[in-house]
Amino acid sequence: HCLAVRAVCQREIDCDRGHGYSWKITLLRNYWKSKVKQEWLSGKYSNIPSQFSLPEKSMYPMDVDTWGEILEAELER
Repeated sequence: HCLAVRAVCQREIDCDRGHGYSWKITLLRNYWKSKVKQEWLSGKYSNIPSQFSLPEKSMYPMDVDTWGEILEAELER
């Protein structure tokens, strides 16, 4: 599971590990973020008609660099 999460959230995982968090804590801190980030990166929310069309778990607190990655992926579509 940790490697799957790291494939999507490498920067976040490496930062947490660098701060001394165990793999268990690192996974708990980043699991849902990786799921939501992967959905955004895959284009799942590219053509939604309104914010009301978003599923409840479509948002998660993410940093500016993560939103930058999502925007770049969106611009490439």
